[in-house]
Amino acid sequence: MHPKSVQKFETLSSALGFAIAGLIGSMTYAIAQPAIPVCQPPSAGEYLLLVVSPTANNQKQLRSALPNEIPSTTCQYLTEIVTRIGGFKKIDDANRWARYINNIAGLSAIITTRPAAPNVAQAQTQTQPQIQPQIQLQSQTISYNPQALGEGFAILVDYFNRPELANSVQQTVGGNVGFASYGQRPYLLAVHTTNQQEAYNTLQKLNERGFFAVLVDSRNVVLLRSVVRLQ
Repeated sequence: MHPKSVQKFETLSSALGFAIAGLIGSMTYAIAQPAIPVCQPPSAGEYLLLVVSPTANNQKQLRSALPNEIPSTTCQYLTEIVTRIGGFKKIDDANRWARYINNIAGLSAIITTRPAAPNVAQAQTQTQPQIQPQIQLQSQTISYNPQALGEGFAILVDYFNRPELANSVQQTVGGNVGFASYGQRPYLLAVHTTNQQEAYNTLQKLNERGFFAVLVDSRNVVLLRSVVRLQ
């Protein structure tokens, strides 16, 4: 074989070798990445912190700020990557840790809990509602006109495809109930406030009445309708 042909063949072989090695390396890297599990719900009566921590740096920073005796796991909640911190029996304890995490790591937390009422537990087995351009609530058509909520805290209630729960939520909070979207899912908006203590009090009240409510940063909430009225 001609020397130049041999040299070209060796060069081509080397290039193919590097390409195959790179491909195998990328496949190995992809396989090595663990899938992020869906967050497990809180136990009945437990208050749960879900700290929004989408990057590895966020998660490392958070772990370094937490004592070793406090268990935490990385999981997915709706469209967010969060760190799940559970075991709180009182909302005040969850509140203190949420403030601590925000002050030390600069990360925001969702506080949620699980009501013990059987009617809500049964409702959780129903099909989750989907956001649509038009939402029908007992023959009343609500126009889809999304607006960002802005600064503060939002208490959202999962209505499990039962819009009639809006009346019960309204009676519990003593005011109008809105309709909002968070994480590409629809919720009843029980309260939007800049008063942190008011938000915590409302969350606890709704939980005691058997609703599945969450407290979130209202900057991540889209308001679809300020008042939901059912006839």
